[in-house]
Amino acid sequence: MLPPSLCDIIMVNFFERKLYHYIERKLEKILLLGICFLQDRKRKGQNMKKIKLIGDNWFTMLLGTAIMAAAIKLIYDPVNLVTGGVSGAGIIVKELLGLPLWLTNLAFNIPVFIAALAVKGWRFIRRTLVATLGLSFFLYILPDIRINMDDLLLSALFGGVISGVGTGLVFMARSTTGGTDLLAAVLQHYLRHFSVAQIMQVLDGLVVLAGAWVFGLKYALYAMIAVFAVGKVADGILEGMKFSKVAFIISDKPDEIAEAVMRDLERGATGLNGKGMYSGQSKNVLFCVVSRKEIVQLKDIVSKIDQNSFVIVTDAREVYGEGFIENRQ
Repeated sequence: MLPPSLCDIIMVNFFERKLYHYIERKLEKILLLGICFLQDRKRKGQNMKKIKLIGDNWFTMLLGTAIMAAAIKLIYDPVNLVTGGVSGAGIIVKELLGLPLWLTNLAFNIPVFIAALAVKGWRFIRRTLVATLGLSFFLYILPDIRINMDDLLLSALFGGVISGVGTGLVFMARSTTGGTDLLAAVLQHYLRHFSVAQIMQVLDGLVVLAGAWVFGLKYALYAMIAVFAVGKVADGILEGMKFSKVAFIISDKPDEIAEAVMRDLERGATGLNGKGMYSGQSKNVLFCVVSRKEIVQLKDIVSKIDQNSFVIVTDAREVYGEGFIENRQ
């Protein structure tokens, strides 16, 4: 067999290089297509998450306005509880002129929205506009059913709880129902030395005083109970109802206590460096978060291991992380 000539070797090497470059270009194209596909999937996934979040916010807002409308029309209005805001003013106007609540809610808010649009702009009022229209819509479609509550205290508490749930849901959707909230924001633009909360308190106070003049002082006092209940329930909705307990444990046996907590309660414990200012001794301060039902067991564990320990227990509104509220991705 004759050995390959130099020309044959050069031709083979040439075709090998061509084939290598061809395969390399194809692999680069496949890799680029794969990267583009993954990026497109990621963008679509992010867009779907944004769409779901926006949809959840709108649903939460409308659900909140429906609950607020139920409290106003079925509880506050029949027993003449003026709790401030445009809804309270609407109850007064209904008593004096006979106009329906949904109409007064729209009529009072129209000039406020026009002023807010001029002062704050469209981006500031667009969500509030939807919530206000939603509240008026639900006030319109809800039937005039009188819930037989002759007890004003029960009406104030029950109405405050229901209205507080609705208000909290609307606030969770980063919106308000207009009225004195929006008017206070507009006035604060000119009254810089006052906060929005202070102006809103004055406006709501004037509405409550007007209710006292129309219906009597007794109804105004019960309305103040309802306002208090609304604030407490709304704060609970916004800050979270899953309260936990935080314990700070100062002991000479921190390792034994931490081991027992992790073994018996399956909770974590964090050691913090501390120093007794009287004794000058350095100690580990255990930091531990448990549920409300576990705090008794935690105190029992500490007491059995070290009766001379010093334990501080306080409340935690919300705890995010493993074993509690999972972080949202």
